[in-house]
Amino acid sequence: MNNLSPLHIYILAHLSKANIDYAKSIAKVLKTEQSIVDQALKELEDIKIIERSHGSSIKRTKARFKLSHEVHKHHTYYKLTKEGELLLREIKKDFSAYLTDLVENEKTLEILKFLRKAKHEHVKQIAKVFSLQIDEAKSIITKLLSFGLIAECKTKLLKRKHRRAKPKKETRTQHKYYKLSRLGELLLRFFC
Repeated sequence: MNNLSPLHIYILAHLSKANIDYAKSIAKVLKTEQSIVDQALKELEDIKIIERSHGSSIKRTKARFKLSHEVHKHHTYYKLTKEGELLLREIKKDFSAYLTDLVENEKTLEILKFLRKAKHEHVKQIAKVFSLQIDEAKSIITKLLSFGLIAECKTKLLKRKHRRAKPKKETRTQHKYYKLSRLGELLLRFFC
């Protein structure tokens, strides 16, 4: 479980909901490059957590995200194996423990939930809210960035609607502000 990245976990969750899907479709949902998803699917297939779907056509009853009733396969479709379903069920029971192991801090899930509500926030405010040392908060943020769960906000001016934790009419960005990435948002939606 520890060697699976958040992207791997999201792909398992996506396949659980979709039943059968392909790399391009998963990449569209994540708003990321297909090559990244292809690589992650290959890694998951190598450890036998997912498998390729066989046959020449797919019915909508099997591929829940398909719009037409039946389609011929133009892509390589994947589905969860029994081991993949069991692993996903185990992670879903205690997603907080997975994140704690990943980032090595027990407040990780709460920080992600805070960023979901706050929209944009900087390290000092996160440290203040969670009673952390600034170095500890920076370490957590750096790890979350490296796993793709959060992203750096690039704007020079934040409006009130973008920063809910400390609402002012507008805030000039003198600090680096962080927000949930698409991957982080989708994982929180599935697991919380």
